[in-house]
Amino acid sequence: MPERFNIVLNDVRKREKASLDFINEEVVNNAQKFHSSFSQYQPTPLVELKNLARLLGVKNILIKDESYRFGLNAFKVLGGSFAIAKYIAEKIGVDIEDLPAERLMSQEIKDKLGDVTFVTATDGNHGRGVAWAAEQLGQKAVVVMPDGSAIERRDKIRAHGAKCDIMEGMNYDECVRFANKYAEENNGVMVQDTAWPGYEKIPTWIIQGYATMAKEAKDQVEELGFKPTHVFAQAGVGSLATGVTGYFSSVYQGEEKPFIGVIEPEQANCNFITAQANDGEIHNVTGEMNTIMAGLACGEPVTVGWPVLNSYVDAFLSVPDKAAARGMRILGNPLGDDKKVISGESGAATLGAVSEILQREDLQDFKRDLKLDENSIILLFSTEGDTDFEHYRKVVWDGYYTNDEKYNYNSNKGE
Repeated sequence: MPERFNIVLNDVRKREKASLDFINEEVVNNAQKFHSSFSQYQPTPLVELKNLARLLGVKNILIKDESYRFGLNAFKVLGGSFAIAKYIAEKIGVDIEDLPAERLMSQEIKDKLGDVTFVTATDGNHGRGVAWAAEQLGQKAVVVMPDGSAIERRDKIRAHGAKCDIMEGMNYDECVRFANKYAEENNGVMVQDTAWPGYEKIPTWIIQGYATMAKEAKDQVEELGFKPTHVFAQAGVGSLATGVTGYFSSVYQGEEKPFIGVIEPEQANCNFITAQANDGEIHNVTGEMNTIMAGLACGEPVTVGWPVLNSYVDAFLSVPDKAAARGMRILGNPLGDDKKVISGESGAATLGAVSEILQREDLQDFKRDLKLDENSIILLFSTEGDTDFEHYRKVVWDGYYTNDEKYNYNSNKGE
């Protein structure tokens, strides 16, 4: 399969708008309030890449560095911890606002709740977040990982006391089904950031938890005196992208809403192909999803999130692995006094893709379609650090996945 960029433009003016009530400012404020009750909580840095922006011909590039999140090197803990807290609050009949971290981790709550096993499937970051949350609560976690997952990521999950295994021959979506069956047969609680009919409440809570990151970013951008003209988020199943898209579309409405783009690896572009089909149905990617963007190697869009993405995302992009690798190298080798960002394969996908679009002559159609110009203020999210350190070094030190080939422009302009 040739490596290339593809785009689907989505005219959101023609879309019937999905409700944002579940991801509005009040809801997200409550999620952030919960997260801030942990002693480990601090807003992660927003890095201003002025010199890179000047080189690429835009007004500013701002990137949220999630490698600092709770000491876990990735944003995912925001979703898992909030969903688990919401589950416990509902189970014992209290409001989440009355369940800050200190009380959540108390013997009082443990006695009321009893013993619980939280179950999930992961490429690494989400599972580590769930394992960490279970560890804080004195509960158990069972985590399964798809074939080819990094041993380093597995071992970091196990370090939090979780049972964690890599499932030979299973891709991510097959691991989700395996984990769900395990939870059903062992009286466990499935904590997954994808959804399907009958399993939507916990994924919704996870999306709300992820939106803490979006709220922090909005506040930090405004403190600098800016409003973003463009927001790009990466997507696996699309839960993170839903949290970002829904929150920014709720707080910035009408003409103030930034242009929102969702970026996926071409080997696992389920939201892209769903937008491309534009037939009211969800479309899945099956089989092996051989992408270095392990956190985005998901074949089935999140059902509770897709209506939001379809209503408010202006462009869906499918990009090759080489774009993510380029983003890793750019962020790790900053210009002038720009700050270095250690970003993993999934974390650097957006910056890599945007940098290609802004620089390459053969991608100028993309630049035009994304409305990128000298006035653009671009907000991105580096969702993970070097969670697979060996692979990070291969890309950044040894030049794995270099940009030799030209990309083909293949615009598919959905309505």
